[in-house]
Amino acid sequence: MDSDSGELSEGELSPGLESFNSRSLALQVQKKIVSKVASVAVANLLTDDGSSEILDELYKASRDFTKSKKEAHKVVKDIIKVALKVGVLYRNRCFGPEELVTVDRFRKKMNQAAMTAISFHEVDYTFDPGVLSELLQECRDLLHELVEPHLSVRSHGRIDHVFNHFADVEFLAALYGPSDEYRLYLHSICVGVNKLLDEGVL
Repeated sequence: MDSDSGELSEGELSPGLESFNSRSLALQVQKKIVSKVASVAVANLLTDDGSSEILDELYKASRDFTKSKKEAHKVVKDIIKVALKVGVLYRNRCFGPEELVTVDRFRKKMNQAAMTAISFHEVDYTFDPGVLSELLQECRDLLHELVEPHLSVRSHGRIDHVFNHFADVEFLAALYGPSDEYRLYLHSICVGVNKLLDEGVL
């Protein structure tokens, strides 16, 4: 379930800015993971227009913050891998009754983080990086708890990589800062997240 044998190399995944496309990346990862256990609904979610745009904007913001295309590419790739693997577990009813309670807690916490992120964007002078960072860290901890018996140490490392990156208060300060480029990224991210909230995905 969680083996990464035969993983595509960074070179094959083309981390350069000009060729980066989250939909293409999601499809590549999907072939590897979903081919083992069908989870088409999760794969489709990651490759639809709204989710692809969110991932593309997260890539750009991460690239500008880290000054590294390779690191930004890795963060987005880890998001896709974690989402697909958790989706496969959920769709194939691998979680027991107690774990489903954790699933519900995780969803509610992600929903709270998403609404907080949008509120900070839409309402001037309300942004507090500490609040959003703490919510994302709580999401991370719940996800660790959920997949503990199911996924490998490597996958737990990916969860840490993703949530620690986006919960970094310096990253959040840059994303919500005065830079016009970051403002464009944040606006697109919030539009996409709002759509997922409206559709009941988050």
